[in-house]
Amino acid sequence: MNLSTTRAQLSRRAEYTFKVNTKTSRHGWLRLTPAYSLKLVEELLASHAPVKRVIDPFCGTGTTALCAAHRGHEVVTIDINPFLVWFTRAKTAQYSPESIEEASIAGREALQLAVRRVITPAAVPPISNIARWWSPKALEFLRYLRAAIEQVTQHNTSSRDLLLVAFCRTLIELSNAAFNHQSLSFRNINSAEKLLPIDESAVFEDNIQFILNGARENPLSNASVLLADSRQLRKCVTGQFDLVVTSPPYANRISYIRELRPYMYWLGFLKNGREAGELDWAAIGGTWGSATSRLLNWERPQNHFESKQLDNILNEIRKRNGKSGKLIVNYLNKYFDDLWTHLCELPGLLNIDAELHYIVGNSTFYGILVPTEQILADMLSRLGFSNVVQKPIRKRNSNKSLIEFDVTARWR
Repeated sequence: MNLSTTRAQLSRRAEYTFKVNTKTSRHGWLRLTPAYSLKLVEELLASHAPVKRVIDPFCGTGTTALCAAHRGHEVVTIDINPFLVWFTRAKTAQYSPESIEEASIAGREALQLAVRRVITPAAVPPISNIARWWSPKALEFLRYLRAAIEQVTQHNTSSRDLLLVAFCRTLIELSNAAFNHQSLSFRNINSAEKLLPIDESAVFEDNIQFILNGARENPLSNASVLLADSRQLRKCVTGQFDLVVTSPPYANRISYIRELRPYMYWLGFLKNGREAGELDWAAIGGTWGSATSRLLNWERPQNHFESKQLDNILNEIRKRNGKSGKLIVNYLNKYFDDLWTHLCELPGLLNIDAELHYIVGNSTFYGILVPTEQILADMLSRLGFSNVVQKPIRKRNSNKSLIEFDVTARWR
């Protein structure tokens, strides 16, 4: 298969998904997966032509699943977040010309209902301080549009999935969300911007076309996308794999649930803050809402990961800041314990000579560097992996110490 052709197809399919951070890339899916990830994963897969089975234990927005499916590989990916599982299934699905035409017709019908206001609007999503997110006019349009999509499509159909992806793109484009920082923030709207008219209908129409064009670029094979916990891989995954390509959550106290909450609330994957906190606590690296208070009282299990290097780092963090230091220490201990539990699941699922690629980033707390790549490499070596290498990929921002790495290893 021609690599340039494959990448062009992937870019078109990538563009049909969420366009959140256009500053990062014109092919942005979500801010959490900038477009360079597409190039990186595609190059990794291209360098492993004989690969038959691929697994991504941290699905995220489906980068590995999409790339592998476009190459015709058998690919399995899992995530603990039900929204990301739905999103990746929509992203990697194969759509017939008939289903795309049905979605196009349904989209026009939904838009007419929303514009005419002849249906009962959807409830306002229970997002805290929702006035920061959308103007009253935009919020009203989104409520009618969400209800209209529900009315003109059936549950678990490709038409509904495609229109909901278009809806998600629309709701973020009509919002005041800004992505010029590491974490989601809000733009300051000046008087001139407030006076600029916004045609909400045109935004949704553009997004429908954007999505349907991308949906025509079908992958060669299906991806198996599972709702499961990466720390319990062997309960949900069977068979042996030749290649692992993944990017687990970084140890940076940035909550993916927080970043995804506008989509999750509008689509009904979250109903209140308690559910958000519970899901974040269940995820590796979760630290939002009630997860923060639970971290303060968390105690390490007896079978925790032991590392003198990590202990020395945590002792320095503990000295730097009292109560906050304890919170960070617990956060990092839990993060690396969870990562260790996950890695212990892998050996029983890998063929001999299977190769691993873990894309991770280091972090700093109170000026103290936490070398995640080194600790991950140590874990892999202890589990019996060979040829463990830490390859720097790119600097993450203006801080010269923050770098992303590709930690590679081979199963014996």
